[in-house]
Amino acid sequence: MTASKIWFLTAGATLLTACAIPRMTIPAQEVPPAFEGATSSTAPTAAPAIAQAQWPAQQWYRDFGSDELNTFVDAAVHANLDLESARARVAQADARARQAGAAILPSVDANGTANYLAGHSSQGSGHEFDWAAMLSASYEVDFWGKNRATADSARLLAGASRAEQDAVELTALAGVANGYFQLLALRERLAVAQSNRDVAKQLLDVVQARFNVSMASPIELATQKAAYDTAQIAIADLQQAQFEARTALSLLLGRAPENFEVKGQPLDSLREPSLGAGLPSELLTRRPDIFLAEANLRAGHADVAAARAAMFPTLSLTASGGVQSPAVQAAVLTIGGIGPSLNLGANIVQPIFDHGRLKAQRAEVEAKDRELLSAYRMSILAAFNDVENALSAIQHLNQSREFQVENVAQSEQAFAGAQLRYQAGSVDFLTLLEAQKTLYAARDQFIQYKLARLQALVGLCKALGGGWSQPQGPAVADRSTTRNIGS
Repeated sequence: MTASKIWFLTAGATLLTACAIPRMTIPAQEVPPAFEGATSSTAPTAAPAIAQAQWPAQQWYRDFGSDELNTFVDAAVHANLDLESARARVAQADARARQAGAAILPSVDANGTANYLAGHSSQGSGHEFDWAAMLSASYEVDFWGKNRATADSARLLAGASRAEQDAVELTALAGVANGYFQLLALRERLAVAQSNRDVAKQLLDVVQARFNVSMASPIELATQKAAYDTAQIAIADLQQAQFEARTALSLLLGRAPENFEVKGQPLDSLREPSLGAGLPSELLTRRPDIFLAEANLRAGHADVAAARAAMFPTLSLTASGGVQSPAVQAAVLTIGGIGPSLNLGANIVQPIFDHGRLKAQRAEVEAKDRELLSAYRMSILAAFNDVENALSAIQHLNQSREFQVENVAQSEQAFAGAQLRYQAGSVDFLTLLEAQKTLYAARDQFIQYKLARLQALVGLCKALGGGWSQPQGPAVADRSTTRNIGS
């Protein structure tokens, strides 16, 4: 085969390669016209209303107005161990993409050989020294697009790995915010429990004094002692829960719990960011998990194309040139001496009988492709479900806000009145005890309500993608396709 023929064959193969890979498209998904929760908001004036199309900012956590929370989140971006693992997986995917892309281009090697031959027989003796210094190149002509499809799959998987890293980052940062709010709420609940314990102790002293002058029964005294003990038990439980919340937060920050301190601040001092969802179709470009599922699906399409191409012939071209002695070594004609040498070769292989191995591989990747399509559709439905749940949670919390405030105010008023009337002897002890329990439960419930509001807002930020946005066009492996939500 002459050099000109090889050149024409290579050029034709390149043109065929461009047309061999079938263009895969992502099937259209049914998208609702609007979010149900976003169109029926009933937020009261005192609470932030759910604004239309007000997507979370890239650094959404700063909208809560806590410098300490901002510091913790920034620390988690650089020190969270789950994020470090995700970054390592991105580096692995990039390396695999480079490996797969290398198969598209020719490979060039430098070779040096030396061989000394010597022998003796009745005919005489002789020796010979053969050597060669050569450059060799090999190239698999990608007629059917197998190598290109394999490289595309690896490139898309690298993009998917980056989207996975962003999804891990969003989950970690939301975990830091929720953990911080949980710790603040536990501190306030502990303060309420200690206040309830102090009130129980005061009432116990009153009952004890009345018992000493035969104005209270032993049952009343025992009941109040039990109430005091119950208050002490609640304090111990909350102290343990507070400790566990602090250690869990330290784990998210990638540091040991020893000497880890949280200054904290009242929950009421935190801002409640005003957030809302735009059109559901926009959500598909604002969540890294959807981008991840789409990139995996595109990679699955490329794997199908590669498996189909593997069933067709493969053509490999080789060439080597350099200086060697003898100039040409061949069974028929050998040219001695030192001189330039050129070797050209071509090899074509067509699979004929392999016990169905290639067909089985194609069936496997086609089934995997169907699985990835289902996963992609599920990721979209899950995204809509997350947003609707988050919007619904905020709406119901808005509706119960005034009742929560009124419950605390009325419980405080009822307890104060019962306490005064008991000391005056105009109300029985059980009424006073019930008022005390009601007040403690109302205060504790209100703190948990405030925590639920903050965590619902975090959940909405996470459901809306946390400021992440998908680039325009198909998924690619370049780092510019994703945005670091923690930067």
